[in-house]
Amino acid sequence: MKEYNTTAFIKEKLDDLGYRTKTFNDCPGVVGEIGSGRPIVALRADMDALWQEVNGKLQANHSCGHDAHMSMVLGVAMLLKQTKLPEGTVRLVFQPAEEIGQGALELCKRGVPDDVDYFYGVHLRPIQETKNNRAKPAILSGACRTFKGLIEGDDAHASRPHLGQNAIEVAATIHVNPMVSSSIKMTNLHAGSATNIIPGHAEFSLDARAQSNEAMCELTEKVERVVRSVSDCYGVKIHLDTSPGSPTATSAPEAIEIMGEAIKDVLGPENYDPPVPSSGGDDFHQYAIKNPHLKSTMLGLGCDLKPGLHHPNMTFNHDAMFDGVSILATAIVKTLEKAHRLTIPDFEKSPSLSHTRA
Repeated sequence: MKEYNTTAFIKEKLDDLGYRTKTFNDCPGVVGEIGSGRPIVALRADMDALWQEVNGKLQANHSCGHDAHMSMVLGVAMLLKQTKLPEGTVRLVFQPAEEIGQGALELCKRGVPDDVDYFYGVHLRPIQETKNNRAKPAILSGACRTFKGLIEGDDAHASRPHLGQNAIEVAATIHVNPMVSSSIKMTNLHAGSATNIIPGHAEFSLDARAQSNEAMCELTEKVERVVRSVSDCYGVKIHLDTSPGSPTATSAPEAIEIMGEAIKDVLGPENYDPPVPSSGGDDFHQYAIKNPHLKSTMLGLGCDLKPGLHHPNMTFNHDAMFDGVSILATAIVKTLEKAHRLTIPDFEKSPSLSHTRA
């Protein structure tokens, strides 16, 4: 929720292209539109980065590919300006705060998806899931949620542990046995500053994953029960803050079909990968949950991404972004045209974009 400089940068680019733009006084993010009437087809790019240590330096780091997502959607904006579009509206949505599961909900509060008919997204895929020069028409993400906890007890001298509550022991007790298609693990634990003091206070984080929203609800209830039990057992207060998280994918068959046709048109049928479940999560799916009429899906783009998402030194093949632009633009046109036939200009024939690619 701090992407205000990025918001200003993207707004300037969209303004220069002639898009109608909208920003928000109390929230980062920008919406750009072109065309008029129905249907309204939206395309989302997530804007935030991860706060991460990279080669010994703590910094904002685009290790989840959001910089590529923004670049591709800006590329779509450029390409559509050179295309004679059928009747309808294209809405480009640059969304903040995906990593903390809040951005989509904030834009829902501001009515961004309310009148949208089709909503598309895009995400780079790791090489272990989708190979370079291949793509899938949907990412069947699972649900994810984070828990942040604060343990409040009393410090004690290291030689007299019975006089306090060891917050590290308390935190280490918070384990949940894996359920069907779900998992939970501790991802952060901070306690103490001196080697001869047993810390009574600790902060911890838990990461929960599940392949259904129902399983996530059960997992959340189980975590809360364990925390209450541990609190009673050790005689300490444990404050638990539960994030809204991201729900499981709600991709629509009609949207998946259109995206699949676009992939086959751009990459060839032999480079089409069918949708498969993914253990990752994305708050993009909040749009369809809050607006059940939406037909939505996310393009999964292969790009030789390694060693993996959220790795501080993640790399990918930048040339794959041009395939992503072509696929997304083709999907938008296919959605708009309905009874018409329109061919997206080939990238190599596009004067401004072919120069950029070279």
